[in-house]
Amino acid sequence: MPLNLAADVVEIATALVDIPSESHHEQEIADSVEAALRECGHLSVHRSGNAIVAQTRGFAPRVIIAGHLDTVPAAGNVPHRLDGGRLYGLGACDMKSGVAVALKLAYEMRTPAVGVRFIFYDCEEVAAVHNGLARLVAEEPSVVEADVAVVMEPSNGVVEGGCQGTIRAEVRVPGERAHSARSWQGSNAVHSAGEILDRLNGYVPREAPVDGLRYREGLNAVGIRGGIAGNVIPDECIVTVNYRFAPDLSVAAAIDHLREVFDGFELTVVDEAPGARPGLDRKIVASFVDAMGGTAEPKFGWTDVARFSALGTPAVNFGPGDPTIAHSVDEHVDVSEIHQVYAKVSAWLDTAENF
Repeated sequence: MPLNLAADVVEIATALVDIPSESHHEQEIADSVEAALRECGHLSVHRSGNAIVAQTRGFAPRVIIAGHLDTVPAAGNVPHRLDGGRLYGLGACDMKSGVAVALKLAYEMRTPAVGVRFIFYDCEEVAAVHNGLARLVAEEPSVVEADVAVVMEPSNGVVEGGCQGTIRAEVRVPGERAHSARSWQGSNAVHSAGEILDRLNGYVPREAPVDGLRYREGLNAVGIRGGIAGNVIPDECIVTVNYRFAPDLSVAAAIDHLREVFDGFELTVVDEAPGARPGLDRKIVASFVDAMGGTAEPKFGWTDVARFSALGTPAVNFGPGDPTIAHSVDEHVDVSEIHQVYAKVSAWLDTAENF
């Protein structure tokens, strides 16, 4: 059944939940979104793979509203159900309710006060190499250029500014192989890894103020491996660590910090992503925060706001739903919160000529 963007925003959300769209399988939902947006004569629409970009005509875009179409794998939670004022179902929280808000806003912007670009994209829930927004940026970097970007990630209807950066690294502890019956002839790398764990246990995370928000960092072991056989002294142990760092640090500076923490050990970076400053010192961003309730919190975690920030567009996370229940079997969102988020963003866009 075609998406009806004239319907109530919650009805749109329920329709989206009922369209299966696990990562790498977004064609059906992308087709539905594209078809619905092409019915809106006030929008220009472009599609790349399973990502759709729609833009109000006649204005250069100052605001971007974005959301991903994919979900994690299903867990018996499709189709949707409405119960006790809540919408339950796969992606209801992360982030089909936010996408519904964005689609309803796009439909309503027949006489916009400001240019808005809407971006709906695929493969956010899987490895970054597949990310649809990254693909759009690679094709045309200007697609993310604006005065502010709002990513409709679930945030309990509270603005979460920017995001932390993340680095995953492997710290190698060397040893010397020997028969376990003659362990004194070798050097046990697993035992020696205790030094790495001691440093982690004694580590004091930094708290950094960035654009008025206080980000708390974290450095933790997230994996350990070593050992060859049940009768062999290990000659190598690898401790995998994850560093979540405040967005006032570049990736290079964060890596330098890790090398200081683990001085004397071999460190190999296996994954990295920059953080994003919230940009709350920008007038248009501050006006958005004020209109959404005047409260902003730091985003603990990484989101696609970093892709906007990397190209100079300040970005915030704002959407219905509790991020702590995203991906769960009973994923849900309060219906009232969907309405509230839609009403607040719609009212803000109506006053955008004053930015």
